[in-house]
Amino acid sequence: MSGIEELLANNVKWRNEKERAHPGFFQKLATQQKPRFLWIGCADSRVPANEIVDLPPGEVFVHRNIANLVVHSDLNCLSVLDFAINTLEISDVIVCGHYGCGGVAAALTTEPTISLVEHWVRHVRDIAKFYRDEINKQPCDLTKARRLCEINVAVQVVHVRENPLMEDACKKREIRVHGLIYDVADGLLHNLTHTVEDLRAHVPSRGIGGV
Repeated sequence: MSGIEELLANNVKWRNEKERAHPGFFQKLATQQKPRFLWIGCADSRVPANEIVDLPPGEVFVHRNIANLVVHSDLNCLSVLDFAINTLEISDVIVCGHYGCGGVAAALTTEPTISLVEHWVRHVRDIAKFYRDEINKQPCDLTKARRLCEINVAVQVVHVRENPLMEDACKKREIRVHGLIYDVADGLLHNLTHTVEDLRAHVPSRGIGGV
C-alpha cells in the first residue's frame, strides 16, 4: 500500500468510526462553520491543533507557519485573522508555540544563509537580538532556546493585539488574545499570559520581528 493509499484508507476508517459514534456528524458539519477559536501555530507536524486540545473538526480555525509568526506583511496570516474576527466572529485568538521549535533553534544556532527559509527566520533572529540579555540569563543552550520560544509567543501575541484589524474589531466587541506553548516532550500546554504582560511594555511601538 502506497503512502497516499494508506491515508485514504485511514480516512475511511476515521469517517466510519466518527459517524458510528456521532450519527449525522458530517451532515451537520457541512451546514455551518462556527469555530470557537482561532489558532495561530507552528507548522511543525508534532503540534496538531485540534488533537492536542481534544476538540473535534469545526471547533478550531487554524493558521500555521514556521515558528508561529504574525508578520505585518504576511497577507495570508492577516487574511485568516480578518476572516476569523470579522466574518466568523471568533472571540478567542490563540498564538501557540512549542518547545523544540526548529525555526527558533535556527535563529540561535545557525549562521544566516541565502534562502527563503532564512528570510522568514530572520523575524525570530530580530526578536533574539532584542531580548539578548534576557535569553543569555539562561544557563545552557537548551534553556536559551526554550526561553526564546516563550518570548517569541509573547511578541506574536502583542503583534496580534496591536494589529489595526484587531484594534478596530475590539472597539465593537471583546476579543481575547492568548499565548500558549506546547511541550512536545510531555504533551502539555502552558499559559504564557504572564510572559506576554511582562514583555509588552518593552516591545517598540513599531514592534519587532518584522512588525
